[in-house]
Amino acid sequence: MFIRIAGAQLNQVIGDFPGNRDRILEAMTWAQEQEADVLALPELAVTGYPPEDLLLRDAFISANLAVVKELAAASGPMLTVVGFVDRTDPVATSTLEDSAVRSIANAAALLYNGEVRGVYHKVHLPNFGVFDEERYFVPGVDPNPVWGVGDATLGISVCEDIWVEDGPPLLQAKTGAQVLININASPYHFDKHRQRVELLQRHVAAAGVPLIYVNQVGGQDELVFDGGSMILDSSGGIVYQARQFQEDRFWADVELGFNTLEGLPGAPEHTLRTSEAAAPPGSDPRLEEDAEIYAALVLGLRDYVQKNEFPGVVLGLSGGIDSALSAAIAVDALGADRVWGVSMPSPYSSEGSINDSEELAQRLRCRFDVLPIDDVFENYLGSLEVLFAGTESGVAEENLQARIRGALLMALSNKFGPMVLTTGNKSEMAVGYATLYGDMVGGFSVLKDVLKMRVYSLARWRNREAEVIPQAIIDKPPSAELRPDQLDTDSLPPYEMLDAILEMYVEQDLSNRAIVGAGFDEVLVERITRLVDRNEYKRRQSPPGVKITTKAFGKDRRLPITNWYRSG
Repeated sequence: MFIRIAGAQLNQVIGDFPGNRDRILEAMTWAQEQEADVLALPELAVTGYPPEDLLLRDAFISANLAVVKELAAASGPMLTVVGFVDRTDPVATSTLEDSAVRSIANAAALLYNGEVRGVYHKVHLPNFGVFDEERYFVPGVDPNPVWGVGDATLGISVCEDIWVEDGPPLLQAKTGAQVLININASPYHFDKHRQRVELLQRHVAAAGVPLIYVNQVGGQDELVFDGGSMILDSSGGIVYQARQFQEDRFWADVELGFNTLEGLPGAPEHTLRTSEAAAPPGSDPRLEEDAEIYAALVLGLRDYVQKNEFPGVVLGLSGGIDSALSAAIAVDALGADRVWGVSMPSPYSSEGSINDSEELAQRLRCRFDVLPIDDVFENYLGSLEVLFAGTESGVAEENLQARIRGALLMALSNKFGPMVLTTGNKSEMAVGYATLYGDMVGGFSVLKDVLKMRVYSLARWRNREAEVIPQAIIDKPPSAELRPDQLDTDSLPPYEMLDAILEMYVEQDLSNRAIVGAGFDEVLVERITRLVDRNEYKRRQSPPGVKITTKAFGKDRRLPITNWYRSG
């Protein structure tokens, strides 16, 4: 006997209740056309994820419940499993006093034939990294309910419930569930897909039943949800793998074992298939390493710009690799007509940097303008001449150039509407090799979580079929060009070495002693980790950017600005 399970990984918008409802209804209509017995939709698909402190507003909860009521009324003879926010107290009002004591749950609704046939409350609430669910939700108290759909018995769980050993899915299988459904809003970081596959296959091996894993897709502030939903058969084989970083709808016929349970809540009148399973749509292969990261950056930028209703982006093109890759990602995300590159040469800018920037813009077919800052820079120096008298030219004069450029980009943004796209990378942000109110100015930083050596790797990947980023940009030694003959290596070790230290200190939280033990010079390690610690104040003022690692600056890594602790 077979049950036809459908899934839809949706790109929802937090608080867009009409839009979220319509996308869910479209998925329900599609799944019914495929003659699905069950449709699984992502975690908190009604509200969008993560809604954060909007969950403290009673009107937000009421609006989400009204959508669930509409979806239930529209449901037919197909069980729909959809994520929403449920109230756990009998009555809630909008008064401050009552709101302070009300409680809510991260929930899944089971909709069938015009009704809500059941509700599951997420049992395990993640409260680490980017997750703060204990701040908002109360945990479910029943980890192993099962529901019937015809002769099939289903176990329903939500996201973190399946990441816990001996969690609700395994308990549900022991209770008699023949198919496990886990709905998710699981954010991306590199290598997350492999971890998911291994996790799901362990659960299937322990439970001995098929498993359907449905994930959200899309960008939400710093987070990117990569989709990659899966259907696994009872042996752990992947029956279907959905697209990464794109909305997708899919279905498969899943074979059931013998069910001895009777009288389960759900849809007992439903008739299942007894014939051979039909062939589902073909799976999409997993993207290779650089393709996966590049797709995450494109989706994160596209959704940030579009969901926040910016007409496009404007960015400074310095002739360097970071701004070149940022521009390529922006064009791939938004289209060339929504990307504006601006070269702002100073007295120290090389002619090659200006020409390389122009060639890049021509290849990308985006708008390009040149705004020399020589005169503005001289005026700034003239204004400061008396106060700076008797001092040597240094960092203050260098940073003036970056701040002039930031002001010009913001002027273009204010006048014409495009969001300023910041172009700095994670290596620079880690050690403070960036100028506050200068090259850090912007609404979004697409490379914020991308180390410098990965920037080069992504640029080469983008050029795999045609040279979009001029090879001269990739080959030139990195330089801020804020003083004569300046190179990044004047201030920093080679990026190969810097990135290796940063990966251990920032992403792995290793001590100085452990890093030195891995073969790095003690003085250099002390210098780099000290720079990381001292520049927390800068990073706190930087724009958000796409998270692609397990320790992105921001929500992932939360350290006090005022901090005298030094790693030993």
